[in-house]
Amino acid sequence: MRKLRIVVVNPTIPADAEDDESLRAQTERARILRIGLLEAGFDIVASLPSDMYLPERIAQLQPDMIIVDAESDARDVLEHIVIATRDERRPIVMFTESDDTESMEAAVAAGVSAYIVAGLKSERIKPVLNVALARFRREQKLLDELSDTKSKLAERKVIERAKGLLMQRQGVSEEQAFQKLRGMAMSKNLKLSEVAQRILDVEDLLG
Repeated sequence: MRKLRIVVVNPTIPADAEDDESLRAQTERARILRIGLLEAGFDIVASLPSDMYLPERIAQLQPDMIIVDAESDARDVLEHIVIATRDERRPIVMFTESDDTESMEAAVAAGVSAYIVAGLKSERIKPVLNVALARFRREQKLLDELSDTKSKLAERKVIERAKGLLMQRQGVSEEQAFQKLRGMAMSKNLKLSEVAQRILDVEDLLG
C-alpha cells in the first residue's frame, strides 16, 4: 500500500518573536510531529515555510495531505493554503496551541479537515490523520454528488428548452420533439444535452 505523502507547513516566526523560548518550542513541536509521522508510516515529502511561494511548491509536490503546525494564529498560512488548494482540494490538518474561536472558524472556512488544539503528541498523530482523511473523503463524495446533481439538472433544463423550441418551430408534440432530439444525438454520437445545446445556440445565432 502506498504511503500517504505529506507536506508540513511551519509558520514563520516574526522577527520580534525570535527569542530562545519561541525557537525551542517550535523546534520541539517539529520534532514531535516528525516522529509521529514517521512512526505512523507516513512519507514526509517536504517541510515548507509559510510564504508567497507555498502555493507553487504544493502544486509541484502534489501531496496527499497538508499539515499545518501553528503555535498561534495562522491566518497568513491559511490564506496561502486556500490559494494552493483552490483548484484541487486536499485534506488539511492543523495542530495549534490557539483555542481562539475566531481562528478556529477561519480555519474551518479555509477547508481545514481537523483542528487540533494542544494535541501534538506523537501517539495521537496517526488516529487524528486517519479521521481527517476519512472526513475529507466523505465531504468530497458529497460535493461530487452535489455537483453531479446540479449538472444533471442543468442538462435537463437545456433539453426541455430545446424540446419546446422544436415543438414551436415544427408544430410537433412533446414526444415527437424528444424523439427528434434523440435521433440527432444517436446519429452524431453526442449526448442528448449536447444536441439540445447546439439547437439553442443556432436559435440564438439566427435570432
